[in-house]
Amino acid sequence: MTTQQGEAAWAYHNATKHSPESIRTNRHYMDWANQPMPYKVIENLEPMPLPRELRASSHPALASIAGHGPDRPPQAITSDDLTNLCFFSGGITKFLTHGAEQRPFRAAACTGALYHIEFYILCGDIPGLSAGVYHFGVHDFALRRLRAGDYRRVLVEATGGEPSVAGAPVVFLFTTTYWRNAWKYQARAYRHAFWDSGTILANFLAAATGNVWPAKLVMGFADEPVARLLALNREKEATVALVPLGAGADAPPEPPPVGGLSITLMPLSASEVDYPAIRAMHAASSLASGEAVKAWRGAPPPVIAPPPKGRLFPLAPLDERAVEDPVERVIMKRGSSRRFEREAITFAQLSACLRAATGGIAADYLEPLGATTSDLYLIVHAVDGLPSGSYYYRRGEGALEQLTEGDYRDTAGFLGLGQELSADASADVFFLTDLRRVLARFGDRGYRAAQMEAGIAGGRLYLSAYAQGFGASGLTFFDDEVTAFFSPHAEGKSVMFLVALGVPGRRRVEAAPAHFVRKTAS
Repeated sequence: MTTQQGEAAWAYHNATKHSPESIRTNRHYMDWANQPMPYKVIENLEPMPLPRELRASSHPALASIAGHGPDRPPQAITSDDLTNLCFFSGGITKFLTHGAEQRPFRAAACTGALYHIEFYILCGDIPGLSAGVYHFGVHDFALRRLRAGDYRRVLVEATGGEPSVAGAPVVFLFTTTYWRNAWKYQARAYRHAFWDSGTILANFLAAATGNVWPAKLVMGFADEPVARLLALNREKEATVALVPLGAGADAPPEPPPVGGLSITLMPLSASEVDYPAIRAMHAASSLASGEAVKAWRGAPPPVIAPPPKGRLFPLAPLDERAVEDPVERVIMKRGSSRRFEREAITFAQLSACLRAATGGIAADYLEPLGATTSDLYLIVHAVDGLPSGSYYYRRGEGALEQLTEGDYRDTAGFLGLGQELSADASADVFFLTDLRRVLARFGDRGYRAAQMEAGIAGGRLYLSAYAQGFGASGLTFFDDEVTAFFSPHAEGKSVMFLVALGVPGRRRVEAAPAHFVRKTAS
């Protein structure tokens, strides 16, 4: 396997695996006095406050989460629409009360609640916002303009003429700030860049779908010109995804020069620890030009399921109107369960979660729509109508294949890094991929793509669980031990993500008082 074929990604993935031995021998500790703040604060640019009144669509949440929007033409995108997307993807939705302390809680789940993903917006002139490049400040719910003018052509060229970018009036860009997650998770934080942007994008894409705003995930882009456009410190922050929004815009004009910017940032913490493996992995998976992007994007290798050997349990059909709330109201209710009650969910509820999570993602590397890099494996503990045991989700048949039957609560607790959540859940959903095949097709960049798809699907599990009145929590895991548990069926596959589903214990929360969500017609 050459570097072009994914050698660097394969080495990084194996070096950052968890095992009982690695957990036992790791001397890392969290330096609470040096914890980085969870915001990027630009001190020398004027804030442009966003309106505090938000609106929700009227489209049923499960349909939006699965990618099934209303049957009506899209409308022109305005600055108010961007405000909605910023809030429901990454805004502060509530405060968690711990004694006298209130901790801000955001719209999408994030490993360790460290919130290292940043939002940028690049647009031509749209109603309410002039052409420019903007940063979204979560801390004060405001935009700051980095550059004035229409720079969309820079992204068209960086993506090798990607049609969705060429026709979009607006492009969202998402970055990760390494230190804000590596403070706790060390070099493994590069995995989390895609888990955590993935859960954000699950919210983003669902909200866009419910409002009929065309959106597509773009993972293929030349990294250097995008980083220069956003004035990123490449040693500390990196772009992980682009999402063009809307369609039918005129071809963008010649952009102004992309000169250097003088940006003053508030320090994240007293000091920072560098993890070279993160920067090395990002560099190895970078693309140099739009021409390289053209050769990169396209269809993934097919996921081939062996003939079934176990009993099949066809999923219940997805009743998209079983939940009347739109996805925006679900997002306001969403949490991250820290305790489950060992109670059962129904097979229909689990079916809805799986169908919504695997509804197909519009992406430049998942063509045609519905293509995937992931396999779903489950450990079922308490699902009415489904025997406890291990399962493989056969997407083509829309059915769960039983691999083994039995009570695996203790095993699941061990596989989930010894955490009670995975043992107490109603079901644990593991995302695995044949990483060697993905890397052979997409090179080192394929690692970003595989992790991102799992993160988005995991985020959809969160949303579909909360839409139906129960809970979810993303967890980390012992990599090789998970593969071994599901083998021989999963032999040779690598674990990307784990989401536990179940009936949550009670915790006290208060809604963020500064925002009001009203429902609008779709």
